[in-house]
Amino acid sequence: MKLFRFSSPASFYPLAGKLIPFFWVLAILALGIGLYWGLLETPDRLGGTNPQKEYYRIIFIHVPAAWMSMWLYLMLAVWSAIGLVFNTRLSFMMARATAPTGAIFTFLALVTGSIWGHPSWGTWWDWDPRLTSELILFFLYVGYLALNSAIDDHRRGDKASALLAIVGLVMLPIIFWSINCPDPNQCAALHQRSSMSQMEGNILFAMLIMTLGMWMYSFATTLTRLRSIILEREGDTTWAKEILEKAA
Repeated sequence: MKLFRFSSPASFYPLAGKLIPFFWVLAILALGIGLYWGLLETPDRLGGTNPQKEYYRIIFIHVPAAWMSMWLYLMLAVWSAIGLVFNTRLSFMMARATAPTGAIFTFLALVTGSIWGHPSWGTWWDWDPRLTSELILFFLYVGYLALNSAIDDHRRGDKASALLAIVGLVMLPIIFWSINCPDPNQCAALHQRSSMSQMEGNILFAMLIMTLGMWMYSFATTLTRLRSIILEREGDTTWAKEILEKAA
């Protein structure tokens, strides 16, 4: 199949270069619309059992960032698993290129959560199950990157860090469970439960369009990073040397 020819780093490199501008344009458009709608078209107050004033608008960064932290970790683990099963170099490179963006979104979710938590619950941080599990996810990203970089042999480093990524998948259901605990009386948590089904339409729209923008940003940055990794690892090949010579 023609699709499989893009599993080669040499074939995928130019394709990634063509896709990056497309994803950047979509990211800027979606994030711009999302921020506009979130700041200007949504209610001034967030109602419910814990009414919040204007500061609730950080939700438009915090929630999409938290979602992205989990989705990108899933992508990282899937690329790692494909690399281990089929021994494909590009899969390992995709996993390596995905990890920094996932770590950034996880850090962003933690920071915005703290900023939101201080006026809402009176504390910057609490060892709440949701916050703690997200912090562990951040450490998994950092651990993956550290292990991948610590081993000089790329192939060995890719396989070792891939195993860590797959083992770390256990955190995703834990994070989901920590925010959607079936019995809140048994899962005391500072963080409120998910309320997607009860969300006001403008708030939901802004949140989803921000998520779309973050997805597009993730594709753009991951592919940009992937091209650098490909050139770094394929530097001894003729086609990579030609590209590097042109860029010099």
